[in-house]
Amino acid sequence: MTTVILVVMCVVVGALELYAGRQSRDQADAFTRRIEAMNDQVTKQNNVLVAVGERLTAELARVKQDVLPALDTRLRQNTGQVEELAGLVHQADDSLRTQAGRLHDLEQQRITLTALRRKLTELETSVRAVTRTGADAIEGRVDAALDRLADLERGGTRILELQRALTRTLEDVEDVVAELLRFTEGELDGTVVAALTGRSGGRPVTATGRLWTRDEQLDDILGDIYERCVRAGGMDVRFRTADEPTPGSPERRRYFLGGRPVEALSGAFTALLISTGADLPGNGTASRRGLARVEPGAPPVEPTRPPEDEAALKALLRTLSESTGAIAQIGPLMAVRTRDELLCAVLSPEQSLDNDADLWDPAAAAVRLRRLPSHQLWDLTGWATP
Repeated sequence: MTTVILVVMCVVVGALELYAGRQSRDQADAFTRRIEAMNDQVTKQNNVLVAVGERLTAELARVKQDVLPALDTRLRQNTGQVEELAGLVHQADDSLRTQAGRLHDLEQQRITLTALRRKLTELETSVRAVTRTGADAIEGRVDAALDRLADLERGGTRILELQRALTRTLEDVEDVVAELLRFTEGELDGTVVAALTGRSGGRPVTATGRLWTRDEQLDDILGDIYERCVRAGGMDVRFRTADEPTPGSPERRRYFLGGRPVEALSGAFTALLISTGADLPGNGTASRRGLARVEPGAPPVEPTRPPEDEAALKALLRTLSESTGAIAQIGPLMAVRTRDELLCAVLSPEQSLDNDADLWDPAAAAVRLRRLPSHQLWDLTGWATP
């Protein structure tokens, strides 16, 4: 009996070993297949990484060969310009300090001369009180000394006026240099952005402008309203210059504007002038030298610009109408105020560049605008007159 049990147990153990061996082989085969699949995935990922690495290497080589040398050259050129402008600013600052010191010295000299003159007056009084001997000779010398002191005082006052005028001139130069530095800084920022991103950077100068009025009391107000109209039209002032004013003639201001192309400005200002001309008396028709009138029953012109653009332009035209002579230009838009009329026109680029000197004289500019085709000219004299 014991032998039978041992035989049965041996048979069972052998069967179990056979089953366990079969299971181990199946698991080993499955593990091998999984290892091979993972190996294939790793091989594919490695190939993808190799391709990406080659593209990155090629892109870095292109940037290193094309972009960085050009950027370095532009930076060196602009750095030299900035250094020159900084030197001018330092020179202007030194000159201002020197002139301030001179003004202080002259003021002290004037005070000293005044005190000396008072002392001499007191001395003259004392001499006359003590003795009358040789009074005429003494009085003559004292009078000569007083006259000399008066001449010195007048000369000192004249020098003070010249020094103040020089100080104002240097301050104007400093303002222009500061404006140039801001403009150059913006151009440098745009260049760096364009070089690093491959896109156009900054807001380039796309149009010019001008402003002049014969009435000095309107000069500052007109400048503020003009720049407000520029901003309302979607543009900004990139740079401005001004000529030296002469007695009886305020300064001429030149503007360099950016933000919108000239073609978009022409269409926008044409629409705004059509809308403004519709306010003229005479059944709401626009008077353009008797041309381009809106026929009765014609559909109204739909505004193409936001209301703030039209309001800003009308404010500018109202201010121009208060002057006895003025010129205002924003890109293609030209507004001329003479003593008798207010004209507006939308110029083409060729017309804006032709004979620039005439556009500073209201009378000559009005004659020039009258020669334009009818679709470019608006006579707003009736609109501006109460």
